[in-house]
Amino acid sequence: MEITVYLAGEIHSNWRNEIKEKSKLLQLPVHFTGPMENHDRSDMIGEEILGTQPDAILRDEAASGINNLRTQLLMQKSDLVIALFGEKYKQWNTAMDASAAVTLGKPLILIRPKALHHPLKELSSKANVTVETVSQAMKVLSYIFEIE
Repeated sequence: MEITVYLAGEIHSNWRNEIKEKSKLLQLPVHFTGPMENHDRSDMIGEEILGTQPDAILRDEAASGINNLRTQLLMQKSDLVIALFGEKYKQWNTAMDASAAVTLGKPLILIRPKALHHPLKELSSKANVTVETVSQAMKVLSYIFEIE
């Protein structure tokens, strides 16, 4: 059985590659998907498709609509969502995606450092599992496939 995992969270660090590499090493039957990781492409997709917008707000709104469509479709097709909250970057998209996963009834593994326990306590209580590191999330993912 292969599962599809949507990797929600910031696109500035290599945490997704870490998960993909560890999954490959463990030979887990997992297919990964997630948000557009090319930040410039994500920001400009609205103008690329709809043409130049008159100001930055409308440019952001055009891109947001297309990015939200992509996220909704890929998340709906996923079997599991792993959402990472880091300490370095603003986490609005992560919060939105994790909340969408809960709303869609998607199983959710939430990765957040101990320092973010308090601001994420309600979301943590809605997640199936909350861990503090990518390695812990990988142990949970690996456990799903254990037979004995």
